[in-house]
Amino acid sequence: MSSSLLLQQLTHCFSVNPQITSHSYGCAPSRPTYFTSISNSQRSFQPSKALVETPSFPLFQPPQIDDSPPEMGLVDPDFYKIGYLRSFRAYGVEFKEGPDGFGVFASKDVEPLRRARIVMEIPLELMLTISKKLPWMFFPDIIPVGHPIFDIINSTNPEKDWDLRLACLLLYAFDREDNFWQLYGDFLPSADECTSLLLATEEDLLELQDQNLASTMREQQRRALEFWEKNWHSAVPLKIKRLASDPERFIWAVGMAQSRCINFQMRVGALVQDANMLVPYADMLNHSFQPNCFFHWRFRDRMLEVLINAGQEIRKGEEMTVNYMSGLQNDMLMQRYGFSSPVNPWDAIQFSGNARIHLDSFLSIFNIAGLPEEYYHNSELANDGDSFVDGAVIAAARTLPTWSDGDMPPIPSMERKAVKELQEECRQILAEFPTSSKQDQQVLDSMPDARRTLEAAIKYRLHRKFFIEKVIDSLDIYQERLLF
Repeated sequence: MSSSLLLQQLTHCFSVNPQITSHSYGCAPSRPTYFTSISNSQRSFQPSKALVETPSFPLFQPPQIDDSPPEMGLVDPDFYKIGYLRSFRAYGVEFKEGPDGFGVFASKDVEPLRRARIVMEIPLELMLTISKKLPWMFFPDIIPVGHPIFDIINSTNPEKDWDLRLACLLLYAFDREDNFWQLYGDFLPSADECTSLLLATEEDLLELQDQNLASTMREQQRRALEFWEKNWHSAVPLKIKRLASDPERFIWAVGMAQSRCINFQMRVGALVQDANMLVPYADMLNHSFQPNCFFHWRFRDRMLEVLINAGQEIRKGEEMTVNYMSGLQNDMLMQRYGFSSPVNPWDAIQFSGNARIHLDSFLSIFNIAGLPEEYYHNSELANDGDSFVDGAVIAAARTLPTWSDGDMPPIPSMERKAVKELQEECRQILAEFPTSSKQDQQVLDSMPDARRTLEAAIKYRLHRKFFIEKVIDSLDIYQERLLF
């Protein structure tokens, strides 16, 4: 009787999702242990007649083998054959090392679909996560009770030291025997390969030609160094000292935490928490302002999914990208990630004059549509000459001093005067730089083996000048096309 009751209870318990199979959700093909234990207990008794007449539950049937080929092939790069292949899955992608480090690329053509398509599944067990707020919650919970690294983490400022906490957790994972990150750490950029300005020299910071950004990075370097000196002094236990025996090791870990962290709200059972996460393999996806992929937390089995946008067409060899953080200007991208872009649609110019152009006219000239926070180039209405439009022109639409009044048509002569004044102010900004964009490009071409931080600093100032030059050119086109 007790055995029959147990079987009925288990049948009721697992009947919520009877169609779930390991194939359909990308789980490990091996059968969980509770499947086997139920089968053994079934052999030890004869079920009652009522149970025999009940339709057989799929849990006790042989698994149905789906011989149909998957929609996208399972990728199998050598570098993640490190004992965790069962836990991580990727479909139709390959990992390649390029001039900017590892990237993720399509291994086959992807036709557009009406729904998003999964290309990666990373389980929570492979990540390093720490909650953003007290009490600190880690997953996986690899720090034993009483370990001094927890005291170091607990001494951080809860409001602003998220990167220091994550760096401590990363260093501890490197030191833990048989931990996944001991192996995955081989695929993280070394200090020489890292573009984080935390590792920049004073010479590199001067090459930014941006005093505010250089001052901010000096403060960030000082903050990380003081934290290391406070917690890695000569009297600390060996188990702590070996995590970061020198300040460069700790500052590198902070750079990894800042540049590879994903801020996500995850749900584990009934617990929902905001967390800072280091996600292996997903951290190899590079940034784009027009990404073709995005992240999604799958709470039912604690997976972070990387999905291709619905309706997105991707060709073989094309890079898979995500948008790291929308709305960041180049100085913030440099501060956090160590890169910049000449076509950042969120970059800005600080104008000080009184000249203003007509906003609606400027938008119509370049077929820019949408609200200020969602501007985009309407390519369907564009002519061949409108291929000039890129993120820099959209950024100009956001930051140029403008006026808009549908009831009062602008006077063409006043509009052209305003355009020329804005262009002149842009030229004055360019003249304040010690070097021109051509000189910067020549410097880059003459230093193929420059330090990564120095190269990033020169590119930052070059991209800033490209952006201002693009605004000048767009104002030229604007006044040429004034029709009123």
